Amino acid sequence: MSSLLRDFWYVATPSHKLKPGQLIGKKMLGEPILVGRRADGEVFALRDICPHRGIPLHHGWIEGDGVCCCYHGWKFNTGDGKCSEIPSLTEHDTLDIGRIGVRSYPCREIQGHIWVFIPSETKGEINPENLPPVPTIPDFGKMTPKIAETLVFNCHIDHAVIGLMDPAHGPYVHTSWWWRSGPRKFRVKEKTYEPVPMGFRLAPYEMPVSAKPYKLLGNQVSIEIVFQLPSVRTEILRGDRHQACAFTAITPIDENQCEVHQSLYYTIPWLAPVTPLLRYLSIRFLDQDRDVVIKQQEGLSYDPALMLIDDADTQAKWYFRLKQEYERSRAENREFVNPVQTRVLRWRS
Repeated sequence: MSSLLRDFWYVATPSHKLKPGQLIGKKMLGEPILVGRRADGEVFALRDICPHRGIPLHHGWIEGDGVCCCYHGWKFNTGDGKCSEIPSLTEHDTLDIGRIGVRSYPCREIQGHIWVFIPSETKGEINPENLPPVPTIPDFGKMTPKIAETLVFNCHIDHAVIGLMDPAHGPYVHTSWWWRSGPRKFRVKEKTYEPVPMGFRLAPYEMPVSAKPYKLLGNQVSIEIVFQLPSVRTEILRGDRHQACAFTAITPIDENQCEVHQSLYYTIPWLAPVTPLLRYLSIRFLDQDRDVVIKQQEGLSYDPALMLIDDADTQAKWYFRLKQEYERSRAENREFVNPVQTRVLRWRS
């Protein structure tokens, strides 16, 4: 049985990577998925396999409101996936092409990301009215990210997610001349966490005066970090002049790989000239996480018993409990009950 969570929205790609008329072939939760953008800007997602001879549709092209297969030109509607044309047919053929089609997936473009809803394998036609809302960043409206990068992590999504929320690895993994050169004197951290729908958050608190870089946002800068299933982390910094957000969403490719999408939003207009530098630093930071995951896979290949401790690993424990409750609530056909309770966590880093 797959341990990948379904009936959720997942990021397929940042918006800027999908131009009008372009098709991209993706593998999401083990499924071949075609993501495309029509000439009118509308995005769509279909099963990336032509039912005729099995050619991936991303090798084809967009023609009006349809996608054409590169092998025999079969055309499929971008909305519902139904076959609308088979060029080789003549007036003597009686084939009902309306009965031929590929699976279509709900697809939305919001705040600079293209999201695809991955349903349960057993779920039939999807009623759009029953879909959960697409994850959004509150108070950022229609803003798109100034920086949006994607890296492939060669690990199960669980390891990427708990690494994402791990508060104790920073001094050892994120070492650079521009950040920190190595472990220094540790301080005790004490933070309050509380439940939110499908997850938990670090309760907002005001950054200390010594955190000078945050002064770019103004005075009385607060920070809030929210994690929600299946794999979305939103870190929002709010000042009295500007605000910023580091947004991360992880999409499983299959049981052994995942894509980590990381984006940075901010309302400071004069930072535009240094965006290339910020992009480089963002990629470097994310690549450090990927590098340690690669090293971790060496040990995980022996299937060792793993352990999680209090309090530094409590967020990881919550993540697994959230997943477990989600699966149980679906199996028992009942409402999801958040297992996380408000708690103060303490650790040194």
